[in-house]
Order: sequence, then C-alpha cells, then structure tokens
Amino acid sequence: MKVLRTPETSFASIKDYPFEPHYTNVMTEDGATIRIHHIDEGPSDGPAVLCLHGQPVWSYLFRKMIPYLTGAGLRVICPDLVGFGKSDKPAAREDYSYERQVEWMGAWLEQNDFTALTFFGQDWGGLIGLRLVAAHSTRFDRVVISNTGLPYNPDVPQEQVAEVEAYRASAPTPTLFDMAKEIGRLSWETKEANPARVFAVWQKFCWETEYLPIGFMLSFSTEPQTKLIQIARALLHKLGFRAPLPSAVAQAYDAPFPAAEYTMGPRAMPSQVPSLPTSPSLEHQRLAWEFFDTFGKPFLCAFTDDDPVTKGSDKEFRERVPGAKNEPHTTLRGGGHFVQETRPKEISEVIIDFIARSQTTAQR
Repeated sequence: MKVLRTPETSFASIKDYPFEPHYTNVMTEDGATIRIHHIDEGPSDGPAVLCLHGQPVWSYLFRKMIPYLTGAGLRVICPDLVGFGKSDKPAAREDYSYERQVEWMGAWLEQNDFTALTFFGQDWGGLIGLRLVAAHSTRFDRVVISNTGLPYNPDVPQEQVAEVEAYRASAPTPTLFDMAKEIGRLSWETKEANPARVFAVWQKFCWETEYLPIGFMLSFSTEPQTKLIQIARALLHKLGFRAPLPSAVAQAYDAPFPAAEYTMGPRAMPSQVPSLPTSPSLEHQRLAWEFFDTFGKPFLCAFTDDDPVTKGSDKEFRERVPGAKNEPHTTLRGGGHFVQETRPKEISEVIIDFIARSQTTAQR
C-alpha cells in the first residue's frame, strides 16, 4: 500500500486551529503503517467526548465547538479519519472501504485505550462511529448523532439497483452545480424518486472529479456571503478556477490536499455508502442494527430540519434504539448539513446538557 502524508507546511497558515497534534500508528492488513492524527483538548479527567467527522472534512470542523465543550469541563477528542486532515492518506481507490475505516479507527481507539466515552458523529463520522460503538461497546457510555445514518438497504428493487449501476457506468460526470441541484431533491422518506439514484450523483461527482474543490464547497455551503460574492465565485468556478476567491475557511479545508493525489479518501468514500443490497457491508450493517435494537445506553438525535441528505434518518433511531426512548431529541432549525460550522453553540449545548442529565440519572 502506497501511503501519502500531507506536509506539515500545508497547515502552517490555518487560523483558529491552535490544537496540539497527537499521533497513533496503526498497522494495515498488508503490513503497511498508517499514522492517525487526533487532538485532545480540555481537562484530562473530564467526561470525554469522541467527535468524529465525515467526508470531505477533518477535525478542523470541530474548532468552533471545542471552546464550548471544554468550557463546560469536557475532554474533547477529535481524530482525523484515514485519508483526511493530518492523518495519512492511502493513495489508491481500492485502499478505501467502509470496513477498513472501521478497522483502522477501531485499532486507533484500542491503542489509545479511551473509555467512558460520549460519542458524537455526523455524516461519515456517524456511519463509522456507530459501528465503533457496536464493536467496542464497553468503551462508550452514550451516543449523540447529527445528520448521519446507519444505512442498511437489503430490499431495494432490482430495477432501482440496475438504474443506479447504469448511471454510475455511463452517465457523464456531473458538474458541481448539477450535483447540488440533484442532491436538493434527495429524499429517503417520500421515495418519490429512487433515492439511491439521486445519491449516486454525489458518488459519481466525487469519484470522477480528479481534484475535488473541497474548500470551495465547504465555504460556499457554510459561510455567510453576499449575493455578489456568491455569483462571482460561482462564475469563476464554472470558468475553471478550482478555488476562486478562497476564504480562510476554504483554505483550511483544502490544506490536507495540496495536490490531487492526496484526495483519494474524499473521492472514494461516498461510493462506499451502503445504499444498495449489493454493498459488501450489507451483513455488517445488519449486525450493527441488531446490536442497536438492544442498545439501552442513552442515545440522542440532534438533526437539522433542512439537510437533504439525512433529513428524516433520525426517525429510525428514535423508534428502534431502546436508549433513545424518552430522550429529548432535538431538531436544529436551518443548520444545513455541517451543523458544526453553522450551529456550533446549539449542538455543543445539546451534548453538554445530555451528558449532565444522563450522569445525574445514573447517579440516582
């Protein structure tokens, strides 16, 4: 396995990320070594929160939440997934799979011997982190999730599977703006359109775009901008500029990826979402749901009301997970997909209150 490491100089000018790096080496199945980065902030004896990011971001995503959480006396641990942030980046598409990410992060978790954790995950952070909870349940005391899921789709009709596979194989690569328009009509609830086919637009865009405009996408979707700036940046991107008029936030999200060869993780992982019954992770997902069907520890959902990718996914957790019963689940208004950027205070308060309440309940 060829493994890339982003030069430290790429992160030198990042603002608002003053956190000490910590590194853990884990071994891959073929004997290669991968270095995984994490930050560890707040009192070492405080209740620990493991925050796991998704795609295409990194632990920088939690920079706004960390002061709220540590200010409440919590210890905050934020790793970078393999292929992201300051963690090492395997260079080939076949190096990445859902199962490998779970195995790598499980090895990281065991080597650091973190226990009594509150898990918080969003996007792929939830997909991977919920599997970590299932596989290492004694290390976790409670769970909070936002804008994520645990996909298990064994009964998708064959004609819909064929539609997705044909689209992936022969449709032209969607542009960024074509992709955004398509994702805007995604719904896993109404099933008015084949949701796996709509989601495949995102999968195809990521895989077939050789150098993803990650900073541009994150800045455009999470930062307040005047209409004039939005139009100017959109036009420049259409003209071929990958990162037009980059803000400090855009530069920070681009920092882990100084060249296209570093982006294989963000490109490959969307195609690993098990949205079809042909997914190699299907049985693992079934077993994970079997675990959560009996999971009695506190489990809280805090989704936004306007995320097209995951809106409504919390319903299944609320109904199936015993630990989610009678919890004060929260819907955050207008936060979009990356709630850590848009609603950091609100989501932090949800976590702080949840820990305090469940600890008080446990002491009674």
